[in-house]
Amino acid sequence: MKITSKKKTVVVREYQLDIGTVQVFDNYMVASFDEGTTITLERAYQMIGISEIHFRDKEFAYISLRKNSYAVDPTVYNYLRGMNNLKAFAIVSKKEIDMHNFNIEKMFYKKPMEFFIEFDNALNWVQKRLKTKKGRNSA
Repeated sequence: MKITSKKKTVVVREYQLDIGTVQVFDNYMVASFDEGTTITLERAYQMIGISEIHFRDKEFAYISLRKNSYAVDPTVYNYLRGMNNLKAFAIVSKKEIDMHNFNIEKMFYKKPMEFFIEFDNALNWVQKRLKTKKGRNSA
């Protein structure tokens, strides 16, 4: 079942990196990397820097759009799981190999991380995770 969001989303900022594109929204960011790229810790620091600019004192989610094939150094997840304000990590792909890779990546990340075939389902999941976390402290 495909669930779509009726809300209009506004891109707060878009970054063109040497490895792909990152779009920042109000409480989440979406990344799409170039074919054949390897996401090393050094390259992940670019993403972490972007998150610190926009979400320094705010909970946020990350959505990885896997349109292209690329590799992720698993040591990146050791660092990411230490980011206390990163509350949800979603991967969106229609490729079977990405589902296999997700199962491996999830072993390294060890925090809320889900795989989706449709972007809208991923967006709904991350928004729900963020609301659940905020609900306790909001008036």
